[in-house]
Amino acid sequence: MVADEEAQLHAQAWDHALSYIKPTALSAAVELEIPDILENHGGPMTLSELSAASGCPREPLYRLMRFLIFHGIFTKSDDCYAQSPLSRLFTTENLGPYMLMQATPVTRCPTGLSGEALKTGTSLYLKSIRGEDSWSDPAYGYHMKAFTNAMTAHARLTAAAIVRNYPAAFDGVQSVVDVGSRHGTAIGKLVEAFPWVRGIAFDLPEIVADAPPRKGVDFVGGDMFESVPKADAVMLMWILHDWSDDKCIEILKKCKEAIPANIGKVMIVDAIINEDGEGDEFSGTRLSLDMIMLAVMAQGKERTYKEWVHLLNEAGFSKHTIKNIKAMEFVIEAYP
Repeated sequence: MVADEEAQLHAQAWDHALSYIKPTALSAAVELEIPDILENHGGPMTLSELSAASGCPREPLYRLMRFLIFHGIFTKSDDCYAQSPLSRLFTTENLGPYMLMQATPVTRCPTGLSGEALKTGTSLYLKSIRGEDSWSDPAYGYHMKAFTNAMTAHARLTAAAIVRNYPAAFDGVQSVVDVGSRHGTAIGKLVEAFPWVRGIAFDLPEIVADAPPRKGVDFVGGDMFESVPKADAVMLMWILHDWSDDKCIEILKKCKEAIPANIGKVMIVDAIINEDGEGDEFSGTRLSLDMIMLAVMAQGKERTYKEWVHLLNEAGFSKHTIKNIKAMEFVIEAYP
């Protein structure tokens, strides 16, 4: 029994030592567009068919798929490969772009999450990626494109969760400003679901200048630290976790100024870290995201409920509600 327990511990240790392989292999499959190929094919495919469609030689593709099937990503039956409910979540319309972003130096966690970085408070990631030469590196454009694609996919999924699990958020709301909207993906999906809402996509002028038109959405350029366009509601989706407490309070105060005192609200769509032992299926994911923030952001972090309450109180909000939308994010609604 002791020998069996020791072997099990050694196996667990090796799993941790090699844990980076699983996301790396999955990123390779996404880059080869395997989830999209299987989805568009509409049924199982042989190795030869999958090889021809992906452009990947049979032997390395076989080994890659063998690994991912073992870990429950894809399925195999009668020598044919097929989608699983899990692999469908890695198509281009879902989390595929997010996987590709994690494989780029823009968000590569190990570089920043090191002992030296934690001791000194200076991320090696920031040195290596935001150094003097990185901005002029032609490859940086590719990394930022991957980042933009990932944020678009994330916004699409989060907006869908709100539509599905908290449509009442937009009852009586005639206008919504999406702060830090980039190209308006989230607000576009929300306006599509709630057509009585006028959407305003608000971001830096150089970002909204490149945004494609979206029905029911006006694009406005500006700086959230200076002012926010007025509306019934202001939405901050995955914005505040990038900033320090002081900066968050500044942003929240500007958002509070933009809404009516009697009916307005600020909708914070962000993670809430659980520390009381009673979490949900996304609790571990949120902690993983906090490790990413620790590695790649100088001041950002995922916050606990108490930390969110502190920000809202300091920004002058009188009350708030929290809605679980059965996603990685919650909707925190703050009222003047």
